[in-house]
Amino acid sequence: MERVIVLPGLGEFEKKENNSIQKKGTRVADDIMYVFIYLSAGIAVALLIGILGYVFTRGIKEVNWTFLTSVTSVLKGTTGIAGNILNTIYMVVLTLLIAAPIGIGSAIYLNEYAKPGKLIKMIQFTTETLSGIPSIIFGLFGMVFFGTTLGFGYSLLTGSLTLAIMVLPLITRNTQEALKTVPDSYRSGALGMGATKWYMIRTILLPSALPGIVTGVILAIGRIVGESAALLFTAGSGFLLPRTAQGYLTKILESGGTLTIQLYLSMSKGQYDVAFGIAVVLLVIVLVINFLTKVLASRLDVNRQK
Repeated sequence: MERVIVLPGLGEFEKKENNSIQKKGTRVADDIMYVFIYLSAGIAVALLIGILGYVFTRGIKEVNWTFLTSVTSVLKGTTGIAGNILNTIYMVVLTLLIAAPIGIGSAIYLNEYAKPGKLIKMIQFTTETLSGIPSIIFGLFGMVFFGTTLGFGYSLLTGSLTLAIMVLPLITRNTQEALKTVPDSYRSGALGMGATKWYMIRTILLPSALPGIVTGVILAIGRIVGESAALLFTAGSGFLLPRTAQGYLTKILESGGTLTIQLYLSMSKGQYDVAFGIAVVLLVIVLVINFLTKVLASRLDVNRQK
């Protein structure tokens, strides 16, 4: 009868060796993934720096006080975008006045009042679908409905109504997500103390969700400032400044080209230096908007935690 000799600790040695091999293989895979991740991040940063550097190099020489405060005039020999800046401000203010109350109100209804069902699913599907529609289709709809059917023509009001439909899903979804981050204990505690639902929403939920709501509104501003395709069909390309105080009030019913429209027109005319100058102004606006988004969101978060 043969005797089998079992060496103590041999099984443990084999297990340790297998584990080390697996760890080595995992470590190699992790290193490869790290390389791809850092390479992707580097490419993204390089593209951003390249675009900013090229645009600023080509256009910064065109940006001066005259360029920002005057309008283009052949008789005076000036080239300026003051009228386009004013039109852009009008477009942002009018669009937010229309879209922000509707978007925030819709989000409150969907998140706090509506009961889950087919209607809610249909509304959410509609909102998501609106987010994916090309902007040129919105422009076509705005031109036919607001411009022709309602008789607003090529005007800032027509462009604002069109852009309001475009940014409505963005504001609604951001407000919904912000409301979902508020703990349910806030709701049950307020209602348990005898507060009405609207009072609870107005004094507890909205202040708690304010950072997310503000972020959604600022992102909508960025979308409005950068839009061009829809405005080509709706707002027109006017660039003159009003001559009277009353003209500033009636300007919403007049044609008005934003900065992006003027950039497109300058490129189509071969005025590349002017186009790059406008691009510099647009990039500065976008960078300021992104900076404000981060600052406001962080400050509101700190205030909410206090």
